[in-house]
Amino acid sequence: MTTPTFIAILDLSTDAADRPVAIAQLEREEPTVSAMPGCVAFRVFCSRSSETDITVLHEWIDEASFSDYLQSESFARSGEILRPLMAGAPSSRRFRVELVETVQ
Repeated sequence: MTTPTFIAILDLSTDAADRPVAIAQLEREEPTVSAMPGCVAFRVFCSRSSETDITVLHEWIDEASFSDYLQSESFARSGEILRPLMAGAPSSRRFRVELVETVQ
């Protein structure tokens, strides 16, 4: 497995009725995003404590690869569908990381 050096965590909320639509869009884009150069992982998580919250975890080999994703048709497509569904502004936290250890 390739070691990521850049991680982005996106948190967003929708109305409970819209969350399945948002998740379906993210899942449709997953194969495209995962196939992009530099993508290590693209994972979508539903909150277990809320019917409205979604988290997307991005792992990239470098910040430049993530920046390319932000300019991609896939990102634009998801934005067109997700933005109207969002109950508020999303939060995107971005980290430069260093792998300390892999335990198996």
